[in-house]
Amino acid sequence: MTTRNFQDMLNEHLSYDLLMEEFLPRVYLLNNVTIDKTWYGGKWIVPFEGQYASTISFGELAADSDVSEYDYVRGSIDDYVESWATLKFNQRDLMDHKGRVPESTFLKILPNQIDRMMGYFKTVVSQQITNGSHFATLTVSGTAAGVITVDKIDRFTLGQKVVVDSSAISPITGFVRVINRNLMQVTLFDARTGGAAVNMSTALVADGAKCYHQGVISAAGVVTNFFNSLRGQLLSLANGGDANIAGTSKLAYPYLQATNVSGSDIDSSNILDKMFDAYTAHVIRGVDKAPTKFLMSFKNLGSCMKLIETQKGGFKTTATQTKASQYGWTEIDIFNIRGGSMSIVGIQEMDDDIIIGWEPSSCKFGTHPSFFAIRTAPDGKQYYEIRNTSGYVYLLDIAFQGQFVVHAPSRNFIVYGIDY
Repeated sequence: MTTRNFQDMLNEHLSYDLLMEEFLPRVYLLNNVTIDKTWYGGKWIVPFEGQYASTISFGELAADSDVSEYDYVRGSIDDYVESWATLKFNQRDLMDHKGRVPESTFLKILPNQIDRMMGYFKTVVSQQITNGSHFATLTVSGTAAGVITVDKIDRFTLGQKVVVDSSAISPITGFVRVINRNLMQVTLFDARTGGAAVNMSTALVADGAKCYHQGVISAAGVVTNFFNSLRGQLLSLANGGDANIAGTSKLAYPYLQATNVSGSDIDSSNILDKMFDAYTAHVIRGVDKAPTKFLMSFKNLGSCMKLIETQKGGFKTTATQTKASQYGWTEIDIFNIRGGSMSIVGIQEMDDDIIIGWEPSSCKFGTHPSFFAIRTAPDGKQYYEIRNTSGYVYLLDIAFQGQFVVHAPSRNFIVYGIDY
């Protein structure tokens, strides 16, 4: 009777629509791009324009052999990525004194579980589609006592399973047991409770040691399961980006090449000027549609906001043009002296070393029609029951599946190598 009540309440209250409505508003990029929910798995075709008709002749007709034709390229992505989130319910937390699972108790626990899970899920997905497969980088080499010092302490939580890897070592797995925010340090153990500290002395900064989520790394330096990122698709291979987009070399077509601008000379006093210099450099190269947003970390946003308040000059904004979201971003409309406008968007999950000039229509997220898939057993149950000595546990597995693609990279630019 308890099991049946639990299943009935899941069917009624844990719907796909609820999960989607909780998830989408939390991820800025997915909230602003086209979502194609027609992908049932297998290859996803990503067509793009390789070249356009460009034959113009003065005083005579062009020879047939000289005529340049439109060329549409058929790019493709082999399959979507599946990422899994798991909700855990303890039966003893749900049951009343008669051994049943009352709906009132269930509905007190369900919203809290969904909110926390979707918030963390959002953070993980947003990190990957903005920055890439890893979520933190070691700034000091690890120690034998399990301590790693990282650049993004906000991306760790107690109990989290972390995989540390570089090209020089096999992946090292540990669970977060201690977080020191002031020292930017995390201590990893070999078990979620109990156990011993994991020896992290082989995780070296010199080898580029980084932190990954479970399932992303398959071998030393080999990443396999992750969402494509803006960083990887916009940066050239020489600047640390991907070599291909949708299976096609970026070097084969200008359309696949975003403007790359070095940000090594950026500091807190000139960041606004340098951003608009990058915008100008991008437009000079000839684009069919210019970016409308600057995407950046909160560190870079803070520098911009200080300059906006103190210098004004060619940049104008008012309090009514600032939009803050409870889900982790702040957007400010800013106007330059030429009368054009851009929005500056600070995103919690963005890395500090890049700023992206983004045109939202250049990107698309492909996914299954269900968007989220709640794992359902052949007998119809949407949960997995575990019997422990401390009581029964219900586990619900939810898959978020799809892939992120920049199908018109040339409309965007990226400033890289920012370090101040």
